[in-house]
Amino acid sequence: MTSASQKINKVLIANRGAIAVRIIRTLKELEIGSVAVYAEADRESLHVRQADEAYCLGAGTARETYLDQDKLFEVARQSSADAVHPGYGFLSENTDFVSECAANKLEFLGPTATQIEAFGLKHHARKLAELQEVPLLPGTGVLSGVEEALSKAEDIGYPVILKSTAGGGGIGMQLCWDSEELTKAYDSVAQMSANNFANADLFLEKFVENARHIEVQVFGDGEGNTITLGERDCSAQRRNQKVIEETPAPNLPDRVRRSLGEVASRLLQSVSYRSAGTVEFILDADTQCFYFLEVNTRLQVEHGVTEEVYGVDLVEWMVRLADGTLPQLATIADVLSPSGHAVQARIYAEDPFKEFRPCAGLLSQVAFPSAGETSEALLIGSKLRVDHWIESGLEVSPYYDPMLAKMIVHAGSREEALASLRHRLSETNIYGIETNLDYLQALLASEPVRAGRYFTNTLAHFHFEKFAFEVLTPGTMTTVQDFPGRLGHWDVGVPPSGPFDSRSFRLGNQLLGNPADAAGLEMTLSGPTLCFLSDTRIVLTGAHMSADIDGEEVSFWSVLEIKTGQQLSIGKISAGGARAYLLIQGGIQCPTYLQSRSTFTLGQFGGHAGRALRSGDVLHLQRYKPTGNLPVPVVPGALLPKITNHWSIRVIPGPHAAPEFFTESYIQDFYKQHWTVHYNSSRTGVRLIGTKPEWARRDGGEAGMHPSNIHDNAYAFGTVDFTGDMPVILGPDGPSLGGFVCPATVISADLWKIGQLAAGDTIRFIAVTTESAVSELRLGHEEVNNLRALAGETVTVADHTTNVESVPLHGLEVKLRCSGDSWVLVEFGEMVLDIELRFLAHRLMLSLDQEKIAGVLELTPGIRSLQVHFDPLRIAQGSLFKHLKRLIQDMADHKKTKVPSRIIRLPLSWDDSQCKLAIEKYDQIVRKNAPWFPSNIEFIRRINGLQSIEEVKQIVFEASYLVMGLGDVYLGAPVATPVDPRHRLVTTKYNPARTWTAENSVGIGGSYLCIYGMEGPGGYQFVGRTLQMWNRHRQTAAFPQPWLLRFFDQIQFYEVDEAELARIREDFPLGNFPIDIEETEFSLVDYQAFLHKHSASIAKFKQTQQSAFDTELDSWKITGQFHFEELVPEPDAEHEAVPEGIEAVDSPVAGSLWKWAVEEGDMVDEGEALLILESMKMEIEVSAPCAGRIHKMLKPAGASVQAGMPLVFIEAE
Repeated sequence: MTSASQKINKVLIANRGAIAVRIIRTLKELEIGSVAVYAEADRESLHVRQADEAYCLGAGTARETYLDQDKLFEVARQSSADAVHPGYGFLSENTDFVSECAANKLEFLGPTATQIEAFGLKHHARKLAELQEVPLLPGTGVLSGVEEALSKAEDIGYPVILKSTAGGGGIGMQLCWDSEELTKAYDSVAQMSANNFANADLFLEKFVENARHIEVQVFGDGEGNTITLGERDCSAQRRNQKVIEETPAPNLPDRVRRSLGEVASRLLQSVSYRSAGTVEFILDADTQCFYFLEVNTRLQVEHGVTEEVYGVDLVEWMVRLADGTLPQLATIADVLSPSGHAVQARIYAEDPFKEFRPCAGLLSQVAFPSAGETSEALLIGSKLRVDHWIESGLEVSPYYDPMLAKMIVHAGSREEALASLRHRLSETNIYGIETNLDYLQALLASEPVRAGRYFTNTLAHFHFEKFAFEVLTPGTMTTVQDFPGRLGHWDVGVPPSGPFDSRSFRLGNQLLGNPADAAGLEMTLSGPTLCFLSDTRIVLTGAHMSADIDGEEVSFWSVLEIKTGQQLSIGKISAGGARAYLLIQGGIQCPTYLQSRSTFTLGQFGGHAGRALRSGDVLHLQRYKPTGNLPVPVVPGALLPKITNHWSIRVIPGPHAAPEFFTESYIQDFYKQHWTVHYNSSRTGVRLIGTKPEWARRDGGEAGMHPSNIHDNAYAFGTVDFTGDMPVILGPDGPSLGGFVCPATVISADLWKIGQLAAGDTIRFIAVTTESAVSELRLGHEEVNNLRALAGETVTVADHTTNVESVPLHGLEVKLRCSGDSWVLVEFGEMVLDIELRFLAHRLMLSLDQEKIAGVLELTPGIRSLQVHFDPLRIAQGSLFKHLKRLIQDMADHKKTKVPSRIIRLPLSWDDSQCKLAIEKYDQIVRKNAPWFPSNIEFIRRINGLQSIEEVKQIVFEASYLVMGLGDVYLGAPVATPVDPRHRLVTTKYNPARTWTAENSVGIGGSYLCIYGMEGPGGYQFVGRTLQMWNRHRQTAAFPQPWLLRFFDQIQFYEVDEAELARIREDFPLGNFPIDIEETEFSLVDYQAFLHKHSASIAKFKQTQQSAFDTELDSWKITGQFHFEELVPEPDAEHEAVPEGIEAVDSPVAGSLWKWAVEEGDMVDEGEALLILESMKMEIEVSAPCAGRIHKMLKPAGASVQAGMPLVFIEAE
C-alpha cells in the first residue's frame, strides 16, 4: 500500500477456538509471534498450545474472560504485542475496544472504530445503505421498548425479525410470527445482546419467507478502494445460525451476481472501508430481488470457502494491510480469479434431535480425515481443509459457542464438492458428546441442498432419522463391553475388560446374528431406562432383571422388536446373579480404544467416554434392516447359564500352591470349604470370606513381610489371588502384575460364573485336569456358535499341588508353572531380588517374539518371571512347554548383556494429601488400626530400622529405581527396584489391599516401588504422588504411545510441593511440561562390579534392615496383627422399631457405610444425598425419599451393613 506502517512482530489474538487456531496458522507462515488468551475452561484448546505464548484470563463466562478488556490489554502489555486480531464475535465489532487498542498503541487488525460504529449499529447501517441506493427491506430504527416494537410490527406486517443493532453471527435475533411471540422475545433478545455485545438496542425488519441469505466478501484498503471476492450462499441455517455455506452461490442469475458485487463494493467504498468485511443480503427467491441486511465489519466464520476458491489468505491480507506490505488492491484484482466450488459445513456440539440443544462434556475421541488433496477415486480433485480447536481428551465447555470445527471442501464442481464433503464428514469421528455430524451428512444428501434450492427456512422443515438410544436413567453401573475385550497389552497393565459373564453376552449376540465382537451393555445390580430413537431388535441375557417396554413386561433370552420412541425399562436383579446384558442389532457404535470397545472405568477409557452411562447419554446404533420372515433363533433351555446362589467353580491348581507356599492340609481345606462372596467385590476382583490360610513359610523375604508376598509377576484372569490373608478371584478389570501368591486359577469355561457372583453367595472350588478344562472350553465355543447344548465330561483331580516342570540353565533352575488352562508362568532362579534374573526373563521374551509361535497371545515379564498367555485351542499346553524348554536351553550366556535404558527424573509431592485420604478411607472401611496407620512413612521408617522420617525421605530422593515391569498396578505403572541395594526400603503390603488409591500415588511394597497408573485398589505403602504414567488421549513428546515408561528405565525423583504438582499434572498430559530424560544403557557387567565394590556396606545395611524387620514381625505375632480375619457382619436380629411419623431409609445393598452427608437434626429435601455406601467397589449414594428432619442416624461411618438394613430415620414434613 502507499502508506507506510510499523512492522508487526507479535499479534495478540483476542479470541478462542477455531478462529484463533486459524489466525495462528497464518502468523506462523508470516514468522510473526502469536499470543493466545484463554479462559480456564479452554486451557486444553489447541490454540493455547499452538501459540508462541498463552495467557490465562481466569475462570468464568465470556463476559468475565474474553470480553474483559482490562485483562486483554494487560496481556498485551505483558507479552509486548504490537497488534491485535479480534477474530469474529466477542470484541471484533466493539468500537470501545478498537479505540482502546489505539490508546494502548496496538494496531487493530480490522476496520476503524468509525466504520464499525457506522455499520455495527444496524439502524445506522440502513441509513448508509439508503444513501448509496442499496435496496432495503422495510424496517425500523432503534426501538424504545416493546410497545413501540408492537406498533411498528403492525405497520410492517408480520412476520418480522427482532434484531440486536450490535449483533452478528446469528446471535441476538428472533423471528416473530405474531405479537405474542414478539412480546415474549423482546426481553430475552435484549438480554442476549447485552451479554454478548454489551449493547441491548434492538430494531425490527421484515421477514422474507422464501429467502436466501447471500453475502459478498469485500476487502478495502482504507483509502477508498475495495475489491470483491465473489458471493457466498449462507441460506442453510437453523436458529439463525449458519450450518452450510458455499461459494459461488448456486442458481443465481449472472446479472444478480454482478449487481450484488457492485452494490457491496459501492457501499463500503463510501466509507473508505479498511480490511475484511462482508455485506449481507436477503434475496427473495420468488422475485430474485435482493435487500440489504447488514455489514459484518470483521472476518466471517465462512471466510474459508472464499479463500479456497480464490486461492488467497484473508488473514494475511489483514496483517499486511496493517503493516503496509500489502500490494495495491488493483494489482491484486488483476490476478484474482475464482476456480471451482467450495462448500463448508459447521460441526457443532449440539443434538439436532433435541432442537439443537448444545452439548458439553469430554471428547473421548476426535479424528478428522487427512487434509489436503486426495487420490481416492471418489474424491479425486477435491481438497479438504479443517479449521478446528479440538482433540481427544478435551472437555467442551458449556460457556461458549458450540462450534467445534469447520470442514471445507474445494472441488472442480459443486456436485463433486458436495459429494466429497459428505464423504469426509462420514470419515470424521467426534465421540463423547452429541454433534451434528449425522445431521450434516443427511442434509448434504437432501434434495433441496443437492439441487441448490434451499432457503433460510428450509432447515426448519428438514427431518432426519437418528439411529441411537438415549439413556433416561443409567442404572447402578451400566457400561459398554465387547468380546473378547482388549487383548495384547497385558505387558503394560491394560486388562482385557469385556463382559464379566461372557457366555450370556455371546449368546445374546449369536441370537441376533451379530458379529462376535459387537458391543452391548453390561448392567450390574439394576438396569437403565432407555428411549430408542429408531427401530431395532434387542435381546436381554444374564441374571434376570425385571424389564418392560412401555410398561409391558418382556422376557429374557428372546429376540424383541423395539420401535422408534419406545422405552425399555430394566429394573433390579430379581433372583440370583449380579449382571445382565442388553445386546442390540448390529451392536453399539462407539470408537475402539486399543482395539476394543470395552469400557475400563478405572482407566477411564473405552466404551462411552470411558465411564459408566449417565442420564442424557446418547449411544449410536447401526441402521436396522428388517430381515423379513426369517426364523428367529431360540436358545435351548439346557444352554442357558445356570445362575444360583451356591456355586461350584472349576479350577486348575497353581501357579503357587502347596507345598511351597501353603500347607498341604490348608490346600485340602481350600477345596473343601464353602467360601462366601464379600460385598466389596467388583469387576477388578471378587473378594472371598473363609478360613484364614496356613502358610508354609514365615514371610515373603525381600518381597514383603507377609508370607503371601512374592516378587511381582503377571496374573491370569480368574486366578485366586491371596492379598494377604484374603483371597480375591481376579476379574476382567483386574491387575496384570502383582506380588501375591495364587493357589488356583479358574478354568476358561467357568470364567462367566465369576461375573454372576453376588454378595453373600457361596463358592466351592473343584480341581480339574488341564485336558478337561480345554475340552470344556472347546465345547463352550461350539455351544455358543451353534446355539446347541452339548454334553461334556469334567475330570477332577485329588492332587492339588501345582503342576511345575523344571529346566536347568547355567546353574539356575527355571520353573514352568501352570496358571489355569491358558497361562504359563516361567520363573527364573531362587525367590530373591536379583536383577540378573530379570535379564533372563527379558532374553526369553525376545526369543519368543522372534519365534512367533502360533497361539501365543501375550508375553508379560515380572521381576524374575515371564508369563505366557496362549490360546489352548490353537496350541496345546504340552507343545508350548516343549517350545519354552527348547528356547530356555538355547539361551546363550547373558552375563555381558546390555539393554537400552533411560534416566527419567520425575517430580514427587512427599506425603501427599491424596495418599493420606486413601489411608483414612482404608481405616474406615477395610481395616481398623492396621500397623501402617496413620502414617505409612513412619511404618517404613520403623520396619527398616531408620532413625527418622527424614532418613526415609533422603533414601527415596537419592535412589535410582530400575523399572522391572509395567502395569503394577495398571496402565504403565512401574514396579521398580533401587539399583543400589542400600536404597531398597523393605515393607509389607496392605493386608487386605486398599479398595481406593489416588492416581499416580507412589508407594513401596516389599523391595519395590510402584507408581499407580490410575485410581483403583492397591497395597503399597505410600510415600507421595507424582505425574501421570499414562496419557489416555494425546500423543506428546513424552507419550508417543499411551504409556510413559519402558522396561529398564531408571526413575529418579525431585521434590515439589502439592500446588506445584497440581500445575504439573495439568500441563504434562498436554505436552506443556517437559521432563528430563537421559538416554543411556544398563550393563549387567558394570552392575555386578558395582555390587562387588560395595558388598561390605550393602551387607551392613541389609543386616540392620533385617533386624528391624524381624522385630516388627515378632510384635505383629504377639499382638495378633500378623493375620487379619475380617468379621462378617451379622444381620440385625431385631431392627429398631420405626416411630410413628418417621420414614426409615434402608440400605439398598450389602456394603460399608463410607460417609455421612448429613447430621442429626438437619433439614433435608426430597432427593438430597444422605450418605454414601461402598459396595462392589462402587460408591452408591443414598438419597432422602422425602423432605424432613434427620431424626436419628442408626449406623456410624465405617459400619458394615446388609441389604434392607435401616440406616437413618427421617421425620417427614
